[in-house]
Amino acid sequence: MTTWRLSVDGHEWLVRDRSGAPGAYDFDWLTGPDGYGFSMGSSNGTAFDEAAMRTAIAGFLAEVDPETGYLD
Repeated sequence: MTTWRLSVDGHEWLVRDRSGAPGAYDFDWLTGPDGYGFSMGSSNGTAFDEAAMRTAIAGFLAEVDPETGYLD
């Protein structure tokens, strides 16, 4: 398993690729509420590039209520 950090719109994320599951990733929101994050993966095992990951993170953040910091 490989881990790395991404910063998107001022928020820090820990990204992990899943060992034994090509094309699957877990995203932990380091600067958000405890335990918040999401996963994404491709059905055929194709890896996502960083641009696709940043787009997915931005989409997740767009669903967060700015007043509460939690998903709507």
